[in-house]
Amino acid sequence: MNIKLSDHFTYRRVLRFALPSIFMMIFTSIYSVVDGFFVSNFSGKNALAAVSFIYPYIMIFGAIGFMLGTGGTALIAIRLGEGEKEKANQTFSMMVYVTIALGILFSIFGSVSIQQVALLLGANEDILALSVTYGSILLIGLPAFMLQFEFQSFMVAAEKPKLGLYITIVSGLTNILFDLLLVGILKMGISGAAIATDVSELVGGVFPVLYFVRKNNSSLQLIKARIDFSDLRRALANGSSEFITNISLSVVSMLYNAQLMKFAGADGVAAYGVLLYVSEIFLAVFVGYAIGTAPIIGYHFGARNQKELKNVFGMSIRIIGICGFAMLIAGEIFAGAIAGVFVGYDEELMKMTVHAFRIFSFSFLFASIPIYCSAFFTALNNGVLSALISFVRTFLFEIGSVLLLPMIMGLDGIWFSLVVAELAASILSIGILLRKRKVLFFADA
Repeated sequence: MNIKLSDHFTYRRVLRFALPSIFMMIFTSIYSVVDGFFVSNFSGKNALAAVSFIYPYIMIFGAIGFMLGTGGTALIAIRLGEGEKEKANQTFSMMVYVTIALGILFSIFGSVSIQQVALLLGANEDILALSVTYGSILLIGLPAFMLQFEFQSFMVAAEKPKLGLYITIVSGLTNILFDLLLVGILKMGISGAAIATDVSELVGGVFPVLYFVRKNNSSLQLIKARIDFSDLRRALANGSSEFITNISLSVVSMLYNAQLMKFAGADGVAAYGVLLYVSEIFLAVFVGYAIGTAPIIGYHFGARNQKELKNVFGMSIRIIGICGFAMLIAGEIFAGAIAGVFVGYDEELMKMTVHAFRIFSFSFLFASIPIYCSAFFTALNNGVLSALISFVRTFLFEIGSVLLLPMIMGLDGIWFSLVVAELAASILSIGILLRKRKVLFFADA
């Protein structure tokens, strides 16, 4: 059954439409998880700590591709809803070309500065060289990495979510196979893990470009396009909340690592790496659902279909609420098994990780609401409210929590900090929704 953006959506339809995006985000998250698994089990906990330590810096650049994708998708979906297909293609093409150019520039900049960044973040002699090696190799594939994030949104706007899912699956399997070959069999350690990720990103970032360059049966096609600074500014504004969310996650992760180096050393960073890997997969469900449903919201906003907007919004709140509760239960039940997969070879590290994860799991109960609400306002072309939720959630609540709570609770304060931040962000998001309920769907401001 081919589902169109213009359709009326039931629970079954909205889930069918969003599931490919959810799986795309999950498989994308698996890259770092797979690297962490192979590196930890074949190269030891210092290598795991190094991967966890430097990866948030690489993600800052990836967040730019995510911003251009989500922000551009909001414009593209609205224009498709208004019947302006040619203008939608112009915007789509411009975003892709800008991302490629920025990817090359940031790759050069990141490579030059990575050792200084690692030192600034507090890398000690146990992990400094390993962190620089892993990060330098990842930066080679940065343009493809940014494109991959961008096309997660564009594939949905093009009404090709299943194709996007297939590409992501192939990319993820490529990463797993090369990790097995380079790290597991050839014993290339952290360098092999980084090369495996680069190869998988080439699959996920370059293939969509080749697909859209040729004539296809999707809603979009890559054409010749010049930079429209007005559209670029609007896309950046629309996607600013997603950019803030992603860059803040990177900044917060780096701050977590710095705090953990003080309170628990490399073992603390390794334990946090496990939490980060698992949370990426769990939160990918919320992010993927938000990406998958955003074009629906944007389309019906452009078509002025208030009834369908309310329908999709109501279903979405119920769906993400149920998922958040299920994730909390899963985290509590499987904390030991999850930790054992990554650090079962070290008894003390295993004990620390299980304890941390059982606290950390409560954040999944609250995270769904601010993630979805931020994406919802982006789809409505209200970048201000979207950015406000993301900024306060991450820069204010998360950074504040991770700085203050350890002063009161010690190491446990670090594990509790994200729970407190997500709870506060959830309350804020609900407050904004209630305040804007009368003008929520068709406020032009």
